[in-house]
Amino acid sequence: MIAVVYSGSNNAGWRLADKTRTVASFNTAAINPYFSDEKYIIQLFNKNINLIHHAEEIKRIYFYGAGSSTPELQKIVHNAFSAFFKFAKISVGHDIEGAAIACCRNMPGIISICGSGSNAAWYDGKKVKPNNYGLGYILADEGSGNWLGRQLIKGFMNETLPANLKKKFVQRYDADRKTLLEKVYRQKQPALFLSSFSDFFLENKQDAYVRTLAIAGFTKLIQTYIIPLQRQHPDAPIHFAGILASSMQEYLHEAAEGCNIKINDIIKEPINHLLTYYTSKN
Repeated sequence: MIAVVYSGSNNAGWRLADKTRTVASFNTAAINPYFSDEKYIIQLFNKNINLIHHAEEIKRIYFYGAGSSTPELQKIVHNAFSAFFKFAKISVGHDIEGAAIACCRNMPGIISICGSGSNAAWYDGKKVKPNNYGLGYILADEGSGNWLGRQLIKGFMNETLPANLKKKFVQRYDADRKTLLEKVYRQKQPALFLSSFSDFFLENKQDAYVRTLAIAGFTKLIQTYIIPLQRQHPDAPIHFAGILASSMQEYLHEAAEGCNIKINDIIKEPINHLLTYYTSKN
């Protein structure tokens, strides 16, 4: 049996498979070594009945997650998995690698993630090439749920949010300036709080203000990351992955057209494509 795991900032998707048969499909809390130590990850496993039940049967684990970007961070995840899945061989990689395999398989391409956070990279068909992107929710994440959440909160507190959206925002979140500032600056994982407003954007995505903001964010993402990669690899197909990219793809395509680039495809959840890829290899 194999396990394929893809973790964003908010949750981790799991698929357990025996040959081509999917045994279990479920989500857990996110596994991000920036915020989760080995003890926390093991405790997470011990709370899931699927993992408890199948732990000894799983012989191969393919994990890709946000935050697993260096050997030191990957070791935290690897050690936790090794302690719980005692008979499994474990591979740990960054979420951009998993998205690249899901979108490109063994073919070269430019890959961008746009979900809770955003990132982009060149994939040569075997490996993702290192770059200076992926600077996180404070310095980067243009166009992502984090970025949109920041704009929404600023619009609310600066009183530039249109009246109709402000009314919906207050009704939905019962928000005030003091509470919002405390959650952004005092709680442990403000990125999760900021990206939690993605649902509000999706529910109101036909609103002109939301449309303009989404296109502006996607345009920043494309101009900052995709276009420099395209200059280096002018003939490479461009792929996007992530819930926000998929759910607001009409605005993503509009931003791409404005930047004179063509998007090859957009997938919502890399986990399903990764499962197909790895079940064909085992």
